[in-house]
Amino acid sequence: MTAISRRTALAGIAATGALAPTALGAAERGDVTGIVARHMVASRTAALPPAVIEAAKHRILDTFGAMISGARMKPGLAALKYVQALGGKPEVGVVASQFRTTAVNAALANAMFAHADETDDFEPVTKAHPGCSAVPAALAMGEKNNASGMALIRAVVLGYDLGCRLLMALGPDSVRAGHRSAEGTSSTYCALGSAILAPLGETGMRHALSYASQQVSGLWSWIDDEDHIEKAFDFAGMGARNGVMAVTMVESGMTGVHDVLDGTHNLLKALSAKPDPAALTTGLGKDFFVTRSAIKTYTVGYPNQSALDALLTLRRENKLTADMVKSILVRLPTDAVGIVGTSAMPDVNNPHLVSVALLKGAVSFDDAHDVALMKNPQVLAIRARTTVVPDESLMDPAAPRGAIVELTLNDGRVLKHHTRFPSGTPENPLSADEVSAKVLDLIAPVMGKARAQRLIAATWQLEKMPSVRQLAALMRV
Repeated sequence: MTAISRRTALAGIAATGALAPTALGAAERGDVTGIVARHMVASRTAALPPAVIEAAKHRILDTFGAMISGARMKPGLAALKYVQALGGKPEVGVVASQFRTTAVNAALANAMFAHADETDDFEPVTKAHPGCSAVPAALAMGEKNNASGMALIRAVVLGYDLGCRLLMALGPDSVRAGHRSAEGTSSTYCALGSAILAPLGETGMRHALSYASQQVSGLWSWIDDEDHIEKAFDFAGMGARNGVMAVTMVESGMTGVHDVLDGTHNLLKALSAKPDPAALTTGLGKDFFVTRSAIKTYTVGYPNQSALDALLTLRRENKLTADMVKSILVRLPTDAVGIVGTSAMPDVNNPHLVSVALLKGAVSFDDAHDVALMKNPQVLAIRARTTVVPDESLMDPAAPRGAIVELTLNDGRVLKHHTRFPSGTPENPLSADEVSAKVLDLIAPVMGKARAQRLIAATWQLEKMPSVRQLAALMRV
């Protein structure tokens, strides 16, 4: 297994051919709901390019790592306690436990696990976090309906496309300008990829789109959540619950609105002053967002990835120690400073994380989550000479989460490094072995090394698995 680059993915797509049936004929251009619904139905059986399958497995495994490790964190424990109190028909398992509940409840809990930490993937252009809602929703519907591993892959690929394209149709900047969360707004549609794991035709897909659209939500207020519990709901649990609920409601026989993306009071008009409906359909079946998301190398908030990469590069290349550095200047995109500049959460706080990185030469999972480390005198001494500033030049659509770190040394030298694409981005991807190593480090403490290795190996062979229930069984602890 090898790393997946944008060039490799596009080459694989060209070699295999586009997914069949979503050509935009002139007669269809006014029926966005129909185009999307028909694409959803077609996605159930359409062949995927090998590069897309491989990219999907990278993201699925990465999300499994986030889910299982997150189950033992504060937001995960709160989610498990909540769904245990709800009870419900034992359709689906909650990972890292022996508890079974409805598909809706399991999707909610597993998705909150997936964003209990800053471990899940991130799509740099839209700012969506597609994996933490798409994967738990598909897993819940796949286990409920005894779907194959390949069907799960198709559902996840579709979820990435629906969620990210919804944001493109609304305009990511417009969403945030309206005090809405791009992450929350996209998450319900990311989870709606699970619809292909239910026996729905075009009409059923239209109705599922409508029920999902009624639930699309998300406010940018999540940045004030110091415990990361509501944030886990906002980014992931809410969307996974909404998507699976929409699908299972229609699966049960409920009917809905036929044209929620086109009618007078449609979703796009409701959430955007200048919607671009074509962005929701252009490239469907040809250009796959699952190849575009970034898998995090460090288990920290995404705007910190480039800054840590730059700091650690300077430290390594110049053989620096903390006592050699007089001051640190971190330049971030202007829309990132408000998120990571002063956060109370250690895994989100940029000046804290770069201080730890300079002191230790790395930022481990434990380091990123050690609240006591935020009061460590050595860390505080470095942080006192660290400044984080917004830099308009870093608002680069081609590299939207870059960072520049400047170190002024005690001997007067000034060292500078600009990281445009941190490791894990499509331009600088992680290999399959690197993703496996990250996931093993995250989940072995929860389920044991041997069981963790079996889950990882099974995920890399997912397209050959006859039943998702085999995969779900490996995740019970």
